Amino acid sequence: MATKSTAKKTTKAKAAPKAAPAIKPIKDAFSKSALIAHLAEQASVETKHVKAVLAALEQTVLGAVHKKGAGNFTLPGLFKINAVKVPAKPKRKGKNPFTGEEQVFAAKPASVKVKVRPLKKLKDAAL
Repeated sequence: MATKSTAKKTTKAKAAPKAAPAIKPIKDAFSKSALIAHLAEQASVETKHVKAVLAALEQTVLGAVHKKGAGNFTLPGLFKINAVKVPAKPKRKGKNPFTGEEQVFAAKPASVKVKVRPLKKLKDAAL
């Protein structure tokens, strides 16, 4: 019985990835109009297109964290937004830690907490 010989594949060396341009620090906080102007300049597009993209991004984020939405949104590499549902808490008896006397703590209604978590690129940029 003859055995099959497998041809060895040759692999090409991948070209080194291009180095990302150095991030320049921005000294002042942007207002909305300043941010739009900055993004338009950096991307070489008109400001009305930047406004449209930011409006679409805003609607996407709001839809994602909406009570009937997915409950989370990720801007890849930068941050993740989670909407965490906190259940209602009934009134309860407890002890005041300062005076030691018994007291009744009021009930709290159900609520939603929005948490923003930084991701790797954002953490590394802040260092």
